Amino acid sequence: MPRKITREALGWNDQFAAAFAAYAKQGWKPARLLRDNKISYGCLVFDDRDFDELDCILSGKVYHDAATDAELPAVGDWVALDVTDGEAVIRARLPRQTCFSRKAPGESVQEQVLVANVDVVMVITEPGEDFSLRRLERYFALIRRSGAQPVVVLNKADLYSKPDCTQAAEEIRALNADATVHITSALEGQGMKALRGYFKKGVTVALIGSSGVGKSAIVNEILGEEWQDVGEINEITGKGRHTTTARELILLPKGGILVDNPGIKEVQMWTNETILRESFADIAELAAQCRFHDCKHGTDTGCALREALAEERLGPARLEGFLRLEEEIAKLKQRQKKRQMTVERIRKRDHKIKARNREDRLDVERDRLNPHFARGYGHIDADGDRED
Repeated sequence: MPRKITREALGWNDQFAAAFAAYAKQGWKPARLLRDNKISYGCLVFDDRDFDELDCILSGKVYHDAATDAELPAVGDWVALDVTDGEAVIRARLPRQTCFSRKAPGESVQEQVLVANVDVVMVITEPGEDFSLRRLERYFALIRRSGAQPVVVLNKADLYSKPDCTQAAEEIRALNADATVHITSALEGQGMKALRGYFKKGVTVALIGSSGVGKSAIVNEILGEEWQDVGEINEITGKGRHTTTARELILLPKGGILVDNPGIKEVQMWTNETILRESFADIAELAAQCRFHDCKHGTDTGCALREALAEERLGPARLEGFLRLEEEIAKLKQRQKKRQMTVERIRKRDHKIKARNREDRLDVERDRLNPHFARGYGHIDADGDRED
């Protein structure tokens, strides 16, 4: 970590300064969260002349005012910190300028924030077994929604032929023309100079990807030191054991901010039907040109999608994703309905428990009128979807 750290080097800008103005009057200090320690946070806190790295805790008001877990502070957030008698307490979270998140793992329909206020999301994969256009398609949808710049790194080029690497890169560019693709080998140092070019003063870059694709090795190359332990390589598969265990914001000595993430096993859209459909808006527009409005996009006469596929204007993986869209939306609605039923059962149970005397009945009525009646269960709207 550099000896001299400024707010600007950590991503502070005029928008954050304007949002913090009201908190400054209360004597609180701006801080950026470096890591989430489950029951506390690590942060860098600033005053007019110096900075300090502290452990801090969340105030009860900030916790209870959050309608969902996604509204709680996360790694990368700027917060207003109250430092009194050696105790640091988060009193407020500043509005996020970007937010990279996914659906929480498992059957939950809640949003999980991976990193806040990120400028570039760098997806690390490889041209071999880990390569999946379907997974990249999901990453791109999440990155687009976050507001960050998408970059894909095809690592471990030393293990694959040049034609294989080139073909994989071309397929990614065909999937998303806005994404920048780099072919690298962290082991041999290939392509590392191009990656270092993203790390500039005040720029936050998040690295994500599956376990064993070489993220830790890339982090070590960028930092120029053994920051992360690199797992042993399996001689048969050529894959390394995953070694990153926690999400952490790292300041680079020459400028820039890196966020390494544990290997992501599943990439699911946490959000609603509208966002899911937006991911395939281009194909939906093309499907509208089919001869029949109820075209199944199979053997139907005049299918615009099959025509585009034959002319190579549409890739088979992209078409398959579109055809599976309705199935995925149906599953999403089923999970949301199940969640709504669970929340209603909890309300009825609490109602029975509380409705034993007059004061408890008044509490029930207040809960009924409170939109955040079930902390931890999210805010469910009339359609059964959780509101953003």
